[in-house]
Amino acid sequence: MTQGWITAIGMMSGTSLDGVDAALIETDGIEVRRTGQSVFVPYAPELRERMRDCFGNRSATNSEHVVADDLTQVHIDAVNMLLDKSGVSVADVGVIGFHGQTVFHEPGNGITRQIGTPHMLAQQTGIPVVADFRLADVAAGGEGAPLAPVYHASLIKSAGVELPVAVLNIGGVSNVTYIDADDALLAFDCGPGNARLDDWMLRHTGNPVDLNGATAASGTGDPMVEVKFLEDPYFDRIPPKSLDREDMAARIDGLVVEAKLNVPDGAATLANCTVAAIVAGVNHLPNAPKSWFVCGGGRHNDYIMATLAARLGVPVRSVDELNWDGDAVEAECFGFLAVRHLRDLPLSFPGTTGVPEPCCGGKLYTTKKAA
Repeated sequence: MTQGWITAIGMMSGTSLDGVDAALIETDGIEVRRTGQSVFVPYAPELRERMRDCFGNRSATNSEHVVADDLTQVHIDAVNMLLDKSGVSVADVGVIGFHGQTVFHEPGNGITRQIGTPHMLAQQTGIPVVADFRLADVAAGGEGAPLAPVYHASLIKSAGVELPVAVLNIGGVSNVTYIDADDALLAFDCGPGNARLDDWMLRHTGNPVDLNGATAASGTGDPMVEVKFLEDPYFDRIPPKSLDREDMAARIDGLVVEAKLNVPDGAATLANCTVAAIVAGVNHLPNAPKSWFVCGGGRHNDYIMATLAARLGVPVRSVDELNWDGDAVEAECFGFLAVRHLRDLPLSFPGTTGVPEPCCGGKLYTTKKAA
């Protein structure tokens, strides 16, 4: 078991498919001594489309191996850029936490798939890599997601905020971590995050996001679409529970098409559905959080943030107000989890993924090439 403070690089390629976040963190796997600089390296549009074509594949295809190597090369570029930017040397970094790209997630059938080539990352950076974070949890009967709660809890403990509090990540999928004074964690995926809105914007405007929520703010949401969307049985399921990026996609996209909405009204409706899913999740929390702190790309959507605050009736703030880097939290998390792997500490818990007992996870890939 590794002891003491370790400088790690965490890396995340989220369901939004925008690119790779890489961030430095110094931690012992329990507390965070400091977070460091971060970088973002966007995916080329051509690679993004090839990655999108991998979604929904229950098993690997021949073309997927090429995609895995290509997206890993972007991660290698991100590591090198981060080291150059920070002045930190390879010798000072103890481990890289490499999430890879989720392309299929069906934990009920014991399947979660993240593509990437961790041994390639280790060999070309000269830094050991921990990857395959979700496999052990799913194999043990858990949902495999979300994994960020243990990191959120570590940060919140030093933030001095009034409990209970909710940390909400709005990425391609939205997930919430509920933190109270008793140290018991509860977390689950609420519903679609930015994915449906991003796809709508790309399809109709060529822009990959609704910048600042301006398009949604200029439209009028269709309340009947929202009502029908909330009829999905997922929202009544008791957590822990998790979603794949494409879960509910056909249903919600079909509802919007059926309503024959223009671009602004469609954007407003999809944003409202994101908010409605989060608000519905409050029914599964032990107590109403006194405040919500939001990370992920969704915190940049002013329309979603304002609508969420109005419906919850409590403060909804960006995690940046806690002096966290809201764009780097997920990447930092996987650096934190990589160190927990090195220390044989659990990554997931009954209240976060539904795994029967606290579960260690991840696999270590060394810098040595196979003989």
